Amino acid sequence: MAPHRRRHHDRCPILAVPAISSLAASALVLLLVLALLSFFAPPLMDPPPLSHRRSHRHRKPSNLTVGDSGDLRRSTASVEIFRVPRGGGSVKGDLWVSKLSKHYHGCSNASSKFLAAKAITVPGRYLMIATSGGLNQQRTGIVDSVVAARILNATLVVPKLDERSFWKDASNFAEIFDVDWFISFLSNDVKIVKELPKKGRKVVRAPYNMRVPRKCTPRCYQNRVLPVLLKKHVVQLSKFDYRLANKLETDLQRLRCRVNYHALRFTKSIQKMGDMLIRRMKAKGKHFIALHLRFEPDMLAFSGCYYGGGERERRELGAIRKRWKTLHISNPDKERRHGKCPLSPEEVGLMLRALGFGSDVHIYVASGEIYGGEETLAPLKALFPHFHSKETLASKEELAPFSSFSSRMAALDFIVCDGSDAFVTNNNGNMARILAGRRRYLGHKRTIRPNGKKLYSLFLRRANMTWEEFASKVRTFQKGFMGEPKEIRPGRGEFHENPTSCICENAEAKAAADSDFHSHKVGSQSINGNVGVHVGEPTYYNYTDEDLDWSDLDYGEVAPLGKNSFNGTNLDYDLFIRPEDSLLEEIISD
Repeated sequence: MAPHRRRHHDRCPILAVPAISSLAASALVLLLVLALLSFFAPPLMDPPPLSHRRSHRHRKPSNLTVGDSGDLRRSTASVEIFRVPRGGGSVKGDLWVSKLSKHYHGCSNASSKFLAAKAITVPGRYLMIATSGGLNQQRTGIVDSVVAARILNATLVVPKLDERSFWKDASNFAEIFDVDWFISFLSNDVKIVKELPKKGRKVVRAPYNMRVPRKCTPRCYQNRVLPVLLKKHVVQLSKFDYRLANKLETDLQRLRCRVNYHALRFTKSIQKMGDMLIRRMKAKGKHFIALHLRFEPDMLAFSGCYYGGGERERRELGAIRKRWKTLHISNPDKERRHGKCPLSPEEVGLMLRALGFGSDVHIYVASGEIYGGEETLAPLKALFPHFHSKETLASKEELAPFSSFSSRMAALDFIVCDGSDAFVTNNNGNMARILAGRRRYLGHKRTIRPNGKKLYSLFLRRANMTWEEFASKVRTFQKGFMGEPKEIRPGRGEFHENPTSCICENAEAKAAADSDFHSHKVGSQSINGNVGVHVGEPTYYNYTDEDLDWSDLDYGEVAPLGKNSFNGTNLDYDLFIRPEDSLLEEIISD
């Protein structure tokens, strides 16, 4: 047995030598190939989590990578299938202009039945207004104050701006808006004075302070305010925002439009600075996008949403949420499924690239402090490297007259967003609504609102599809959310967002458009399918009651009305608002 064992051990080395040599050679070749691939491969981007303070244990990095050609791709363990081309992909139609906008125009002139102010104004009857919130929330109050004065046949005293709110801006009306133009333009509609009449150095009468319910109808004003006005002669309505019904007769709705789109002009210094920012953006390219990103810590805390930042994110946003004891406890996944969460900066960028906007497009970002700072913005900047704000476009010296005043800085953002070729809103707050309505009135300029409900599931599955599949679905889901005419059925949504009473249609063009639309439906299999989809064509989308949930209302009206709810014209809404809810409105609504 011993000799047999020796022969066995002698044979093993002889047989193993060629096998080991072959394996070693194969391994060496493989290592060389991998080394060459790693040398020539594009560098990987590993964007950090939302907050730079977050631990590595909770990192949820983006998988986007940038190739040498500028293309972006999504890396997987096996193969790269999600490759974002530099141009964003092919798309039909004009992204920058609605081809049907020429068939519509703003029309806010009063009818012949609308009597002049001098014929209806009762002498010695004065209405004063104290607005509430940030700049855009106050703007809604100013617009509605003119209509309220008209309903009451009263002289309107130039509204007071909120100087004590969260925004802490002491600017008065004349420091933000052109007060003389405001008074003169509306002189045929409502008599407006800068201050109460005085006898000597004292006003004739001190105002009587009161408050009206939210969504107060004309009859509500006549029943609640008029009797007090008849007795006291001077009434001041405080916390005046959304204190007028959404639906009014056509002449009153058109008065709203005359105030909002014509009478309210910013001061010459603010307008001049805003126009300069627009010129500097246009000098950088033929077109530009203005993005109201709305990804501030307070906004995310209020939304109850979660963006993959682990326990650190939950703790940081949870601490902010404690400011509002009455804020509902939400399920983050449910909130996102229902489209109630702002898109992350990366998701906004992917949506825009999928719609067809290339990486050469310049973007102006109107936003406050971004949660996570530059690290959160990194994926968006990778998709759109030409990234600007008023702070990057203007010097500190140029911004000095405005930088200490939050309302004036907000006004600059408003002007640039209004003057952009495409406006993208990432929430449905006051600024988004007012600009959406204004852009509809002034020619249906491209206005994009993410369809959060549909896009949520798509973003979850994007690693398992090609870029072209992803882009095709984004374009399909965004039908009805691109600022086209008739996207929202008349009467739906807030009037400031959907001023249908002030938009007229050319009858001849309407017939041609309807004919083209029906032809398109017949030839495209399905208007909502993936065949023949043009993002530049209308879907005549009708919002349902489910679409108009609490996230579509003013932040602060978070409780949906049920069968046991109060009637807004018979009970004062503010009886149910706690102090922390008022702070919530002020921080979030603009």
